[in-house]
Amino acid sequence: MTVKGVLIDWAGVLTTSMAESINTWLVGDNIDADHYRDVMRGLITAAYGGGAENPIHTLERGEITALAFETGLAAELRTLDGMPPVAEGLLTRMFAGFLPVEAMFEMLRRARKAGYKTCLVSNSWGNDYDRTGWDEAFDAVVISGEVGMRKPEPRIFEHAVGLVGLEPSECVFIDDIEGNIVAARELGFTGILHTHADSTIAELETLLKVPLRALP
Repeated sequence: MTVKGVLIDWAGVLTTSMAESINTWLVGDNIDADHYRDVMRGLITAAYGGGAENPIHTLERGEITALAFETGLAAELRTLDGMPPVAEGLLTRMFAGFLPVEAMFEMLRRARKAGYKTCLVSNSWGNDYDRTGWDEAFDAVVISGEVGMRKPEPRIFEHAVGLVGLEPSECVFIDDIEGNIVAARELGFTGILHTHADSTIAELETLLKVPLRALP
């Protein structure tokens, strides 16, 4: 079927990379980085690879508060001084380095002007989003903690396409987590695994057959 819509992730796709932001936080909070990665590796793998339920699942669905997650995570981490980090505000500090990627927002604005539907589909970690420019970029917004469902659950994709009045087979889904792309493709979406703005925009231009970049 002809592509009519674009569903897209937030962190690390429409913003600068998650790794950069987390690395800045690790240094700023004096966190033992190797230990942090050991703790998170299993949680992330289960959360996006079909593993057993863990606190990431419940946080992203909004079933626990950000503070509850921060308290549990802080108890598992340690600073280079051997002490647990300050729990309150941990997630805010972790993601403070995110900055919007203007080229990606320009891509969405141009896609909308060309008649394509756009929808943000983001797994939230209890964080506040800077929604500047969202009215121009999105026809619909789906935040996991606000709707009680999360990627890669099929129901969040079904909810998102329902908001823009399309079928999965009519949509492209863009994300930087492979497990989410796999789940979307199983539902009939065309998936783009995001690694860099230039390559994602080029691939979407090929699919939509319209220019999606500002002229130099």
